[in-house]
Amino acid sequence: MRERVKPVLFVFILVIFIMLIFSSCHKKTVEKVVYPQTKKVDRIDDYFGTKVADPYRWLEDDNSEETKKWVEEQNRVTFAFLEKIPYREKIRERIKEIYNYPRMSQPFRAGEYYFFYKNDGLQNQSVVYIQKGLDGQPEVFIDPNKLSADGTVRVGLAGFSTDFRYVAVSRSEAGSDWSEIRVMEIATRKELADRIQWVKFSGAAWYQDGFFYSGYDKPAPGEELKARNEYQKVFYHQLGQPQGKDILVYEDKEHPLRYFGLGVTEDQKYAVLDVSAGTSGNEIYWKDLRQKNSGFKLLIPGFASDSDVIDNLGEKFLVRTNIDAPNYRLVLVDPNNPAKENWQDIVPEKPEVLIAATTAGQKLFGIYLQDAHTRVYQFTPQGQLLREVELPALGTAGGFGGWRDDKFIFYTFTSFNYPPAIYKYDLESGKSEVFSRQEVKFNPEDFEVKQVFYNSKDGTRVPMFIVHKKGLVLNGKNPAYLTGYGGFNASMRPAFNPSIIIILENGGVFAQPNLRGGGEYGEAWHKAGMLQNKQNVFDDFIAAAEYLIKEKYTSPKYLAISGASNGGLLVGAVMTQRPELFGVAFPAVGVMDMLRFHNFTVGWGWVVEYGSSDKAEQFEYLYRYSPLHNLKDGVCYPAALVTTADHDDRVVPAHSFKFAATLQEKQSCDNPVLIRVETRSGHGSSSVTKAIDELTDRYSFMFYTMGVKPVYK
Repeated sequence: MRERVKPVLFVFILVIFIMLIFSSCHKKTVEKVVYPQTKKVDRIDDYFGTKVADPYRWLEDDNSEETKKWVEEQNRVTFAFLEKIPYREKIRERIKEIYNYPRMSQPFRAGEYYFFYKNDGLQNQSVVYIQKGLDGQPEVFIDPNKLSADGTVRVGLAGFSTDFRYVAVSRSEAGSDWSEIRVMEIATRKELADRIQWVKFSGAAWYQDGFFYSGYDKPAPGEELKARNEYQKVFYHQLGQPQGKDILVYEDKEHPLRYFGLGVTEDQKYAVLDVSAGTSGNEIYWKDLRQKNSGFKLLIPGFASDSDVIDNLGEKFLVRTNIDAPNYRLVLVDPNNPAKENWQDIVPEKPEVLIAATTAGQKLFGIYLQDAHTRVYQFTPQGQLLREVELPALGTAGGFGGWRDDKFIFYTFTSFNYPPAIYKYDLESGKSEVFSRQEVKFNPEDFEVKQVFYNSKDGTRVPMFIVHKKGLVLNGKNPAYLTGYGGFNASMRPAFNPSIIIILENGGVFAQPNLRGGGEYGEAWHKAGMLQNKQNVFDDFIAAAEYLIKEKYTSPKYLAISGASNGGLLVGAVMTQRPELFGVAFPAVGVMDMLRFHNFTVGWGWVVEYGSSDKAEQFEYLYRYSPLHNLKDGVCYPAALVTTADHDDRVVPAHSFKFAATLQEKQSCDNPVLIRVETRSGHGSSSVTKAIDELTDRYSFMFYTMGVKPVYK
């Protein structure tokens, strides 16, 4: 008996020893993070009889020393975790290598000059270049990298004077949406003394010796990045005058929560005023600039539809509209007889959605989406089809705009494995020729791009793009990166993104579904994912994840989900609804508190998309999916890296602060919950350096928490 017991005992001890070793190793890879203590306050709000706790309300005050200390402590924990990842610097080196290639925009003409943006590779900001004629020598016009020590000042050309002598330059700092407009003389490159401050979401529409712009009153000190932006107004600025003497052109004292944007037709005959109460739905007014003291007259009433004036054809306006046409159409509207029964169809509605229309050289272009990829058609101004523009592959094309006397124009084409190429297009012959092509350090032939269709929870057919290495084995063990947006009529189209090469060359899968709420299939698709239908967006995304798992592209442990802004809301919602489905979550600058978003900066503008907790019936569905309010005790949530920035004045960082604090409190397993708060950055990375830093940390976190060893050692 004794001789037989010994081997059994030995095996038992050996098994225990091996289990202890593996247990020890496992603890090292999923070591429990000790989070900073986050104070809770006794704050209860009553929404139509429903009591809702908001214990982290104090984190909304980003100016308080207490909040600043909390951010410092959270960042300290986050970066201590990230610094332990052994291949983090190797990933950073590879990302820098991938990003280090020249990138330029398509050129645009201003009189005898051409302007374009170019980044040599790792410059924090793209430089604005100018050249005389297409064969001229490019010269630096503005180098924003020299405007700040950390490279976080951005510039953009906001509008050219009618004689092409001057250009308005929009300048913003640290990623904020606030901008300042300055003026430069083109020939001399000299900057004038003009300074227009507290501008947001506005260009410069030149007329005579000045320009129109939209601006706000100066915010109270300390409230610049979070106070609600109200009472936007339209002004006219005359060159050489101080801003205090700008002429008020339009305001609406009865509706403080509206946007106003004014444009001027190329022939300087008309001013067109676009008025919107949010991110969708608008009305349009017009004014005859040839008649002094004439007021604005209604062209198209609002706010149940979307319309935009493309150009004027003589005394009439060419308008793209979804009125009685969910996929949009082009109509000619007589401003003196604007009722819709008098409209003339120029390009009728098609089965594909008309996402944009442009004019150039007395020609008209319609840019359509067919299953989320671009098709472009050229018409006469009267709507006669001339030709379809031949594109090099299935992908995304943009541009096609120009002046009335242009003989040729430019457009840009890109796809997931097709770095942006700029084409010169002859308006008369319809021939395209490559003008500039970006060369990236990867071989597109190594990768496969496919479009699949899957059924959502309610049976709706949803398209999804999938990208991976050719010959990938579908065994369920591939790291996958699923990203989405699903809102605001925005279309997720195929485009080259150098950052996903990190995923692909590590045997990973990149997936991008076209969720409801976007504009891929017109206004009907948009409405199917907004307001009370928002849950459809989350169901579409969850179904995309289930498809990837079912088809063995990946499995929950290896599935990361990512989204920014409205996409951050998407990630926050699905990780609370189906936490077991995902291994890693990256909610970036997300709208996480659906009960209070409308109280900050321009959040009121999203009420038309989401609804408002101020209304009982809308509170009910917002409360059901609000990420902040659906985190529960006792649930194991995916490993999460929440990201935001101190100068995000679009989706204020309080959303991410409160969500991260609550998620850390509720997390029931060892999956880490970290928040990374960038400084001097905004709703998107304010410089290339900061973008690379964040990508480095995102991919390092993803591979590390998945237990995947990347090829960089």
